[in-house]
Amino acid sequence: MYSWEDPQARVALLQLNADLRHAQLELLSAECATDRLRLRFSTADIAEFANEAVLSKAIKTAASLNHYFSSLRKRSRRTQPAALNESELGPEHVDRAVSLVCEYLKAQRELHLPNATALDRSLIPAMQRFFSPELLSRVRVATLEGRRLSNPSFYKDALQLGLTNLPPIKHMSSLTFIDLIVFNDKLSERALFHGLVHAVQFEVLGLERYVELFVRGFFRTRLHIMVPLEAQAFALDSRFARTPEQSFCVEEQVRLWANQDRY
Repeated sequence: MYSWEDPQARVALLQLNADLRHAQLELLSAECATDRLRLRFSTADIAEFANEAVLSKAIKTAASLNHYFSSLRKRSRRTQPAALNESELGPEHVDRAVSLVCEYLKAQRELHLPNATALDRSLIPAMQRFFSPELLSRVRVATLEGRRLSNPSFYKDALQLGLTNLPPIKHMSSLTFIDLIVFNDKLSERALFHGLVHAVQFEVLGLERYVELFVRGFFRTRLHIMVPLEAQAFALDSRFARTPEQSFCVEEQVRLWANQDRY
């Protein structure tokens, strides 16, 4: 049995934690790859057309890792709560989270709207090839001066469920509060595009449905950037940044994902 009090054991314990961090990063990479697969293909298609040997090995590996880390969780004496699996989250968890996030979005919108303005006319030409004139005329923007958005108060409740990968709001370029985009940093075309994608998602899905999909996606993936709503926004703003001269309709992309249940 190792002990931190034993000088000879400390080297081994430091190596243990280094190996654990490496394993955690590798698992995170595998989780991201798996979620990309899930977003692109249905389980029926994977079961029907995937290489049988590869699929069998993937399932076996995942099951083995789940068994190993579940046994570690049972033996751990730490007080930090283990994150609940999506299957362990009851309707009360989802409903509560949806209610808190909706309240937060509406409250932040009301707070920042008095200092918001319409889009500057110089930004319209670059955006109108991707977004409707109605949306561009309705959306408001606000840039914070000398301060940044803070984390919502409900983050503390989320930590009690073991949700430790919540995105730090102050480090995000912007946040979209329904039809208002608040920028922590200086407004840029790419950050504006990203925020407008979310505004379209709110418009197509409605506030409560958007939040429910976001909450369920985060409970499932445990990563803000892997939530399908966020993944789509990053994918589209990356497409815009690569080829800003090639127009496409963001609303069509959002409705396509909604119709295909990809959120």
